[in-house]
Amino acid sequence: MTVKADTGVTARVHPSPNHGPRAPGVPIDMVILHYTGMKTAEAALSRLCNPEAEVSAHYLVDEDGSILQCVPEARRAWHAGRSSWKGQDDINSRSIGIEIVNPGHENGYRAFPDRQIESVVALTKDICRRHDVQPWGVLGHSDIAPERKQDPGELFPWGRLAEAGIGLYVEPFPVGSGLFIQAGDRGQPVEALQSMLALFGYEIGITGAFDERTQLVVTAFQRHFRPEKVDGVVDQSTIETLNALLRKLPSLS
Repeated sequence: MTVKADTGVTARVHPSPNHGPRAPGVPIDMVILHYTGMKTAEAALSRLCNPEAEVSAHYLVDEDGSILQCVPEARRAWHAGRSSWKGQDDINSRSIGIEIVNPGHENGYRAFPDRQIESVVALTKDICRRHDVQPWGVLGHSDIAPERKQDPGELFPWGRLAEAGIGLYVEPFPVGSGLFIQAGDRGQPVEALQSMLALFGYEIGITGAFDERTQLVVTAFQRHFRPEKVDGVVDQSTIETLNALLRKLPSLS
């Protein structure tokens, strides 16, 4: 008997044993995009299906654009790990995880092929439509775990997804000079920055001190939303881009 994939996009089922029940009463309202961070697609698939690894994702998208479904969408895949967004910390129960084959920063990070991104776009769009995931619910692994993760990284073309109506996106404010806030700074500007990042969804304390956590969150924000310069330093471009994104959130518009 052939098992059909949950998605309407062309995909093959390659079951992983690594999943469990979702938390009761929790809606699927997020899609989390990852890169595999391993040297080959075969190695990544093997790990996602290895019970000893205790990791998995709902989908794996190879560089040739082919899609495998490893975990049924109704089940809780183990892709997010220790993570948080908007005060929620069981991200696995409320999300669909998509692993995108790419060696990652430690193994020769490279641009994502067009055919791969086309499949990611089609798959993500289909998931968002079926589960009514809003644009602000489509995030990278680094957004929900900035202290641990860098994926899918600064080379991932979020703008391509935005053209298809996926994700919350604005054209990044041009990189230039002005308004630098960085590690070690203290005071009201830092507190205002932390408040804006927390309002957007990042897990960050409002301390008024530009500490290590703040730098990691700023770096994660830049990776996703201002990838031209990822340095953890808050310049005018970072602030203006964050402001523009906050204005697009429904509760703030």
